[in-house]
Amino acid sequence: MCGIVGYVGVKEKKEILLDGLQELEYRGYDSAGIAVIEGKKLNSFKAVGKLNNLREKTKSFTSEEFGISIGHTRWATHGKPTELNAHPHLGAYSYVVHNGIIENYQELKGELSKDGVEFLSQTDTETIVHLFEKYNKELNDPFVAFEKTIKRLHGAYAILLISEAAPDTIFFAKSGSPLLIGFDNDEIYFASSDTPIIGKANEVYYLEDGEYGYAKDGDVKLYNEDGIKNFAKQPLSSDKALAQKDGYRFFMEKEIYEQSHVMSETMMGRVLDDSINFEEISDELFDGIKSIKICACGTSYHSALASSYLFERVTKIKCDVEIASEFRYKEPLLEKETLFITISQSGETADTLEALKMAKRAGLKSLTICNIDNSSIVRESDAAILTRAGIEKGVASTKAFATQTMVLWMLSLYIGRRNNTISEEIIKAEINAMLQVPKALKVTDTLHAKIHRLSKRYLHGHGFFFIGRDIFYPLALEGALKLKEISYLHAEGYPSGEMKHGPIALADSELFTIALMPKSLLYDKVKSNVEELSARDATILAISPEPFELADDFIQTKYSSHPMVEFFEMMVVTQLLALEISIRLGNDVDMPRNLAKSVTVE
Repeated sequence: MCGIVGYVGVKEKKEILLDGLQELEYRGYDSAGIAVIEGKKLNSFKAVGKLNNLREKTKSFTSEEFGISIGHTRWATHGKPTELNAHPHLGAYSYVVHNGIIENYQELKGELSKDGVEFLSQTDTETIVHLFEKYNKELNDPFVAFEKTIKRLHGAYAILLISEAAPDTIFFAKSGSPLLIGFDNDEIYFASSDTPIIGKANEVYYLEDGEYGYAKDGDVKLYNEDGIKNFAKQPLSSDKALAQKDGYRFFMEKEIYEQSHVMSETMMGRVLDDSINFEEISDELFDGIKSIKICACGTSYHSALASSYLFERVTKIKCDVEIASEFRYKEPLLEKETLFITISQSGETADTLEALKMAKRAGLKSLTICNIDNSSIVRESDAAILTRAGIEKGVASTKAFATQTMVLWMLSLYIGRRNNTISEEIIKAEINAMLQVPKALKVTDTLHAKIHRLSKRYLHGHGFFFIGRDIFYPLALEGALKLKEISYLHAEGYPSGEMKHGPIALADSELFTIALMPKSLLYDKVKSNVEELSARDATILAISPEPFELADDFIQTKYSSHPMVEFFEMMVVTQLLALEISIRLGNDVDMPRNLAKSVTVE
């Protein structure tokens, strides 16, 4: 997830771009850059790290005549956070900024390299500007060249492109990544969200997927697959805080809704028709590996637990999961045939980092699953796979958990195929299930309204049990953790088969049981366990595609063909339930007491 801004007009462009990028820095802060064309002169600046570094670099630069300009703040997906990989990317006479992932960039890069194009960066974005210049050389028409370029792109993108071939024009296109256009008299603004242009523009148009065009002479020409398109502007909100939340009450709520889109970015370029592809890792990483040990804390530990079922089932490799804070002091036996996997949203989790250092000293190969490139854990590991979740501002993790779990599922298939422990038919079936996940993560108005209504019944009592079996046991742990973190109510996750071995002693009408009852995995076993609780008068909220007659409350899910698709759909339900209970209790959902987003101490 990256941030984009653009401006066409006579005002000081540097300040408009930097101020806009400041509002978008939450979307990425690995690096940032701007490019400006005034007259026919093109200037550009890039800097690694926070935006202040770019401000320092541009101190002596001014741009106070008519011109065109674009800016970008980056969240790395392809290539390390370096100046060469920072946007805008340069061709011979053009610059481009891009948010999203170009799935077929390797194919395009190979084609362009054969034509003699030399690439400076490791990014997918650079292919866009070179492709544009190739077509412009052939056609001598910048807009037609841009149109032809975007028709070659597969994946998600929001693009702004400027060129000395059209020094008064910004070309734009959107497919799957956010982009809007702001208007104020003859001035035109572009941005990834409202906040960079609030106070500057007074009207806005939110681009739809498949729309593209150009801004010139204070006017915008908009096109889609049917040709030129008329569009209606709307008034722009003046509330920056609300705009940054896109109208949601809390960042956590926004991030729950974002999961469907974010999951597509996590899979993009990695989930192919018949295989899983990770450019970030070498096949040699798995040579000689006979077991896997995963180390993590909190929510990341729960994603690790869920994946341990998948690793042993799919790869036929023993997989142990350790809580990092315990692992550090248990004098663990570490064998060099073990792949040591760490999971961390921030990449700075102190216990996990120290556990990784122990494994490295013991000579183990290491791999991290992380959301932040160039973080301490990523730098310490032999290899890393980024989750591409984007910035998560809510302290209680939602989309980070979802994307970690998806990456681990993909990794189990990757290793299984490499080791020939699963058939091509199973791989294709698993990939088909993966492709259903973004739809399963979509929050409908009906679902959210139902959970909002139900939540008022769950504000009192003496606690919650979240129960499930197999991969749904770690999901029960995560559901209970989410509720604890933001509502401050007592909640525990249990394997449903363990209730009769002690916890069922707590069962009465004031004990709320959240039962995860997937149709595709051990349904009858879970049903029997829930019946035992119901017989003790526990209040049951069943989450299942199959109606359950003993449930006091029931949330019906849609998907039942594959356990992992059910896993992700039920995950959303538990997240929304925690959110709505917490809101009813009057809590600050985004900043729960006593907690921090990144735990950098023991």
